[in-house]
Amino acid sequence: MTDLQTIIAAELAEPVDPRVVAMAAAVAAQHGQASLAVLFYGSCLRECQLDGLMLDFYLIVSDYGAAYSKRWMAAANRLIPPNVFPFAHAGLAAKYAVLSSADFEALNRPEASTVSVWARFCQPVRLVWVKGEGIAEGVSALIIDGVGQASATLTQLARPMADGADADSVWRAGFALTYTCELRAERGSRSGSIVDSDPLRYARIAAALPSISAMSRDEAQKRWAKLRRHGKLMSVVRLAKASLTFAGGIDYIAWKINRHAGTAIQIKPWQRRWPLLGAITLVPKLFASGAIK
Repeated sequence: MTDLQTIIAAELAEPVDPRVVAMAAAVAAQHGQASLAVLFYGSCLRECQLDGLMLDFYLIVSDYGAAYSKRWMAAANRLIPPNVFPFAHAGLAAKYAVLSSADFEALNRPEASTVSVWARFCQPVRLVWVKGEGIAEGVSALIIDGVGQASATLTQLARPMADGADADSVWRAGFALTYTCELRAERGSRSGSIVDSDPLRYARIAAALPSISAMSRDEAQKRWAKLRRHGKLMSVVRLAKASLTFAGGIDYIAWKINRHAGTAIQIKPWQRRWPLLGAITLVPKLFASGAIK
């Protein structure tokens, strides 16, 4: 293993609350033999808090067709990855996103058209479930490579945009830029708090990253502009899709925005009855009020 792979492998294997492991196994069971691995990430992992919050998981599957009994669900996941679902287990609430192994690999690379996957996997993540012994080693290698690639992608794109050449400046610039590429209800300072949660971790990973060809600032600016345009559009598309695939999705959207932006959005009965239309009509109001940016 390279130094980066060793660091990532050790981090993926760090222990978590047994309730997280149990929930991950229950998530994998929802998609049968197609399930390959479950990754735990997000604020609940960083803050070591589970109760009263919504846990975040990614489920990696072998193939979308094998993961669903309904063809339209597989088609939706293939066309606009990932599909996102709510989940509850043993008193805890979660949401999980479904990605094929091929999409997991492709969407962690700098060529990806949105930041949505690599911006999450360059943060702390734990491998909390992996398919049986026969293929576990190969699946783990896939996850290690993908998570390592996510960090390489962020630093490659962020380095020309950073105020300084040091690792801390690059990480902070990268996370701040990714927040401009999605619809976000969080305060502007939240991207910096990601690095503040474990600055030594980000320094270690930066030191272990392989050398990459330098990108000019002009090239980087054009790339980020494209990521912002496409990312905002895809955020709206995914929001609309989630209103169909995510039971109670429109209520979750309102809850998350209220939590992070300090708003008091209330979903009307007609919006629950027609969630796709409700989600679409909600977006302009959120922009106008400044609740999302």
